[in-house]
Amino acid sequence: MTDVATAQDSINRYWTERADSYDAHHLKQLGNAEIKAGWTGVWRRALPAPPTRVLDVGTGTGHVALLLAELGYDVVGTDLAEGMLDKARAKAATLATPPKLLIGDAVTPDFPDASFDVLTSRYLLWTLRTPELALANWRAVLRPGGLLAAVDSTWFPAGVGPDPLYDRTAMSLLPLAEAASIDESAALVRAAGFADVAVTPLPQILDLDRRFGVADGHEVQLQFLITGRAVA
Repeated sequence: MTDVATAQDSINRYWTERADSYDAHHLKQLGNAEIKAGWTGVWRRALPAPPTRVLDVGTGTGHVALLLAELGYDVVGTDLAEGMLDKARAKAATLATPPKLLIGDAVTPDFPDASFDVLTSRYLLWTLRTPELALANWRAVLRPGGLLAAVDSTWFPAGVGPDPLYDRTAMSLLPLAEAASIDESAALVRAAGFADVAVTPLPQILDLDRRFGVADGHEVQLQFLITGRAVA
């Protein structure tokens, strides 16, 4: 098995093992009307109006995919962690128009070129192996003029410490895991050929996190929305 495959297996295993606790936090968040309204506002402001075809990569337990489906978007969510997808599917089954949830690699989405109007991700850029390849592939699956909308932060600017989330091989292959500035992520988006790249701070989400708390093992810090347009 190659280093990349071994690293991805470590990442998948980590998130599958955390599916229960991660989903419990997700349910608590979206059960809070203020938090749900805050995140709904982030995506409403960023995305064109539905019905729009959206690919949510690294969907996890479905935080973004489920919100967007509720808003009337045509959503496909993909993830490689089976445990996380199981949680997303259980919640999707309660919706009148659920997102389609599939096993899929965020780095190499298995869809024809120009298949989607929007590609979203939340808390994914930092954990991507070969993000430059992922971003190039994301641009390819977007239609000309399509929108990339990714929320992330600089989660470990001082380093992940002696007990990293994944094994050392996996961590060594994640160039954004210890980024000191969100500009490092934005620079890769530009390098992948996206136009009109913008970084928008999300102080409203910061305020919600300060008031209601974050997942265990995480710190409250400013998050950002990175957007860009696919060009032919």
